[in-house]
Amino acid sequence: MAARNTARKRAFQILFEGDQRGVDVLTVLADWIRHAHNDNRQPPVSEYTMELVEGYAQYTKRIDELIAQYSVGWTLDRMPVVDRNILRLGAYELIWVDATPDAVVLDEMVQLAKEFSTDDSPSFVNGLLGRLKDLKPSLRRDDA
Repeated sequence: MAARNTARKRAFQILFEGDQRGVDVLTVLADWIRHAHNDNRQPPVSEYTMELVEGYAQYTKRIDELIAQYSVGWTLDRMPVVDRNILRLGAYELIWVDATPDAVVLDEMVQLAKEFSTDDSPSFVNGLLGRLKDLKPSLRRDDA
């Protein structure tokens, strides 16, 4: 599913950009959509990318709470920006997107860490998301 892989990568890039610029991810998403519409060289933003970014935006506070709670020895502020946003995207998809198998989410997020972060990041991402996967039934709260 190359389309889903690309959608995840673009969603990660939107979350990363929002974090770096200190701007809401929905604003960044709207910018990406507008640029894709106005510039033929920009690929369109897929439905799944929009779903991931909008879903993350809905649960931002809860996702950050979970990452902070289960990332032993790391605060959100201390984490590399790349890792923090991969974890955010992975936590959203893992906990709130039932249609995607957990193993796929973990694999995709580890691949993003391999591509965009440090040598230690894939194991960190895998370990933390694996812990969230194991605790998933007790973590899912629908309060935003």
